[in-house]
Amino acid sequence: MYPTKAVNRRRNLALASAAVIAIGACNIPAHADESASQLDDAARAALQLLYKTDPVAKDLSRSAKEILVFPKIIKAGLVFGGAYGEGVLYRHGSVDGYYNSVSASWGWQAGAQSYGYVVFLMNDKAVRYVHHSHGWEVGVGPTVAVVNKGAAVNLSSTTLRKDAYAFIFDQQGLMASLSIEGTKISRIKR
Repeated sequence: MYPTKAVNRRRNLALASAAVIAIGACNIPAHADESASQLDDAARAALQLLYKTDPVAKDLSRSAKEILVFPKIIKAGLVFGGAYGEGVLYRHGSVDGYYNSVSASWGWQAGAQSYGYVVFLMNDKAVRYVHHSHGWEVGVGPTVAVVNKGAAVNLSSTTLRKDAYAFIFDQQGLMASLSIEGTKISRIKR
């Protein structure tokens, strides 16, 4: 079932602390002070950029129940790493909520980068989980497939079997790996 609120609070605190330390160490602003309208504008522009660069994403959007857009995630690390960004959940083109994306990592890593990602929620199970869990840890709950350019050309209405599909785009900076596995997505107030 869903993790308890206390477990989520401790996990969020640990993830947020690691992200703040890593991002602060690299002196990169996370842009967490944007207004709701600025965040919405940035998310809509990011979605249009994704649609221009990956037509499969635009096709997938027509089947999605909801679309979660994180226009800019800042990731940094020096042994300990973290990533943070804020995004918008859209239902039929209208804002349905605001969310943050937090992750932490450790191990052999050094560098900083920014990127955006979009998650297409394909069924009611995925939508319910995002709305009713106290934070969604990617890799737990609904199944998410990260789509790369090579796999995207093989997606069709008969091959769409996952609960959600994620597209990572607009990568800038230098960091060895990029994954959204283990990312914690939580609703925020704007």
